[in-house]
Amino acid sequence: RKRALGILEKVAGMNINTSIDDFGTGYSSLAYLSELPAMEIKIDRSFVMDMVENRHNAVIVKAIIDLAHNLSMKTVAEGVETQEIMDELISLGCDYQQGYYISRPLDGSALIEWLQKRANDQQKLF
Repeated sequence: RKRALGILEKVAGMNINTSIDDFGTGYSSLAYLSELPAMEIKIDRSFVMDMVENRHNAVIVKAIIDLAHNLSMKTVAEGVETQEIMDELISLGCDYQQGYYISRPLDGSALIEWLQKRANDQQKLF
């Protein structure tokens, strides 16, 4: 554990950002937030996917977002599969979203095409 923390601190010293993945499940704990030099927390999809129907999960998601922001960290919500979930996350202050609603996994050339289309769509808005 001590060795792993040392490696992560060296990585952070090289201006490489790290994330705490699947926060709220498994072995993640609040202790990680004070020990690890992470820049963002990824909120596990098990809380995100049904947060519109399950208000308890929405409260947990909001608490994670607030906690992360109070620690000067960004948040990424995993498992975004509908516009309704996306809108709820944005209203709660979640910094980034990831999931099939936004895009399925893409190979390199498809990613470039997807990014170009999004850039073109953004230009049309302004």
